[in-house]
Amino acid sequence: MILAYAAVLALVGGALLLGGIRLIWLGGSFYYALAGGATLIAGALVAMRRREGVGVYAIMLLATIAWAVGEAGANGWALAPRIIPPFVLGIPLMFWKSAEREGTQRAAARHRNRGMRIGGIAAIAIMVALGGLAHRFFVSPSVDPAFQAGVGAADAAVSAGGDMPVADWAHYGGDAGAHRSSGLGQITPDNVDKLKVAWTYRVGPTPPGLGKQSALEMTPLKIGDTLYACTGYSDVIALDAENGKERWRFRSGADIREVPVAACRGLAFAKVDDSQCPERILTNTVDARLIALDAHTGRKCTGFGRAGEVSLLEGMGPVRPGYYYQTSAPTAVGGNVVLGGWVFDNQFWGEPSGVIRAYDVKTGKLSWAWDMGRPDRKGVPPDGETYTPSTPNSWAPMAADEALGLVYVPLGGAPPDHFGGRRRPFDEKYGSSIVALDARTGTVRWSFQTVHHDLWDYDVLSPSLVDIRRGTSIVPALVQPTKRGQLFLLDRRTGKPLSTVVERPVPQGGIIAGERLSPTQPYSTGLPALSGPPLTERDMWGVTALDQLWCRIRFKEARFDGEFTPPSLSPFIIYPGYMGGSNWGGVSIDPRRNVAIVGTLRLATYARLVPDSERRRDGIRPIVWSKIGTSTGGHPSLAAQQGTPVGIELNPFLSPLGIPCQQPPYGVLSAVNVRTGKLVWTQPIGSAEESGPLGYRSHLYLRVGTPLQGGSLTTGSGLTFIGASQDAYFRAYDTASGKLLWEAKLPAGGHASPATYLSPSGRQMVVIAAGGSLPLRSRIGDYIVAYSLGDKDRRKPEQHP
Repeated sequence: MILAYAAVLALVGGALLLGGIRLIWLGGSFYYALAGGATLIAGALVAMRRREGVGVYAIMLLATIAWAVGEAGANGWALAPRIIPPFVLGIPLMFWKSAEREGTQRAAARHRNRGMRIGGIAAIAIMVALGGLAHRFFVSPSVDPAFQAGVGAADAAVSAGGDMPVADWAHYGGDAGAHRSSGLGQITPDNVDKLKVAWTYRVGPTPPGLGKQSALEMTPLKIGDTLYACTGYSDVIALDAENGKERWRFRSGADIREVPVAACRGLAFAKVDDSQCPERILTNTVDARLIALDAHTGRKCTGFGRAGEVSLLEGMGPVRPGYYYQTSAPTAVGGNVVLGGWVFDNQFWGEPSGVIRAYDVKTGKLSWAWDMGRPDRKGVPPDGETYTPSTPNSWAPMAADEALGLVYVPLGGAPPDHFGGRRRPFDEKYGSSIVALDARTGTVRWSFQTVHHDLWDYDVLSPSLVDIRRGTSIVPALVQPTKRGQLFLLDRRTGKPLSTVVERPVPQGGIIAGERLSPTQPYSTGLPALSGPPLTERDMWGVTALDQLWCRIRFKEARFDGEFTPPSLSPFIIYPGYMGGSNWGGVSIDPRRNVAIVGTLRLATYARLVPDSERRRDGIRPIVWSKIGTSTGGHPSLAAQQGTPVGIELNPFLSPLGIPCQQPPYGVLSAVNVRTGKLVWTQPIGSAEESGPLGYRSHLYLRVGTPLQGGSLTTGSGLTFIGASQDAYFRAYDTASGKLLWEAKLPAGGHASPATYLSPSGRQMVVIAAGGSLPLRSRIGDYIVAYSLGDKDRRKPEQHP
């Protein structure tokens, strides 16, 4: 038994020593080589049954404490994997030594053990003190840019102008301005802990023959006494808003076998002057159709398009299956329904156009098209021509201002994402921008760019509109989140920044022939930046010293100079990563308190450009989904970028145990006062209960801050509701303070934005779709869950403007 344990020590020590030498060669920490050498020596001494082995290991443990505190300070999540594993590995030494002594002079041994315990405690205290001093004087702290604009409080609960929707939830984002907020106040911070499940509805699994799991990420609409929902395979369902019972179901027949991301995140509602179909639900499908349904019967509105449908492939030219379709809700504004489209990333130059189109909500006829490559042409391209290919596309939800007659379109980069040598002037002008279009004509009123020459997939996400009091005036504003984690506050009339934006120099060099870099990038310094502090070697994490060391070596092997590290043929790191900062869930606005609630993901991407010789050697070509069976979420680890000099390899930066290489938190929820620009509060969201090494669930409720995807909801009573986290909880926070007030376990991951409404009986309901996420490894399901208060816990419904 002793020899087996000695062998374990030797193996661990040898691995740490060899890996540590490699880390030193790369300019990293000396600790692992020294600790590995000490562990190896201890193992050899133990194998020879010499007591000195215990002493050597004890000295290594004491040094480990000083090193850990010196690197990590008082950060518990950073300290735990540095200190706990070597202590656990050393436990058998304690019993071996004790047993040896008990076999000789028991009384003397007990006396010596007491002395050693006292000495050990004193030695540990000294090491902690030394580490603390080293951390204080020799370690430069990572500055979190979330605090760059200062810390403040939410405003007092007074109206910032404009009434909020109350009984209904008539738009994907609550209202046309995408506040994701309601004035309802029946559920309050005082009674939210009494929330119970009111009803649950299951939409049903993906129909047989479609080949894969679809995502349930939708936010329902509530109109009158009916709730409208859609599935990842584009069925539309009407439910009784009181009890969740099905009223009708429209089966779209959408074929998702060629669809990498099968999701419907929302619907649109419109009233028209049509006696046959006066109230209609508009849905865009994952096989690129726009359909109008009678809101009362679920039957197609036959006067819309051709028998109730419009093909969204018209004018697009030849489109490979799965390369263009819609996932976000259409936007109804000014008698039109406006939509963009999701374009499959990184496959080839010449992918489908990112054209933005508006269709007459009554007839389905094309009202206008904004094709940035042909801004003079508002109609369908003539025979033999198509909308301009490979232009920046808008896949995230839009917002609209009916009074200004504007629709706000968030754009990503021009595909492929990670090589920009073939981009044209209009790609460069509008890529990674928010663009205000005239809702009636499609003419560009203004645009604001958040990244110049984007090579990192830092798309612009769903904007939210808010009115801000400045002095005696009310300024119509727009809050723009991005995948960078930057927030921009703009005047929505003109696109001019309302908080400070500066151009800063960014890293240069290391690019391939034919590429270029922007010398500067815009930084929104007047608001918190929620991307997290820049990564360093100290931020690398793991369950054991071995995977920590592996992550450190990988980090040092890659180039990382911040969020704008130039892409290269050598490994480089994209942070906060291609899934966030913010994602399609956007932000929610509490207009009474001038607070924006922002959920952000911090999960680094390990990337490398693939030279053409390797691309040809390995046969890397644009994906044909029917030949590979299942989707990887639209971001395969190897992507062709055909038509450019390089492909791209993209992977989440994970350890061999399948956990992030960087230390937590990964999911963070923050509140920002958009009037003052100050951070109100920020905290991790999500526990480790549903995650762990090698894909196993730890079942430990530890508030680690898990990866998240989904949006939030604010209410007039001062509550913020959000699912989004990997651990499948639905939570309610105090909007002003960030205090967690309530949580409930969902049957699957709640990666959707919640909604709230007043039921016909006067109950305030909060509803969320719980479908889970394969990329985030949360529980998969097909549930819509509604919560409400019991009769005795309710008070008279209140409306908060």
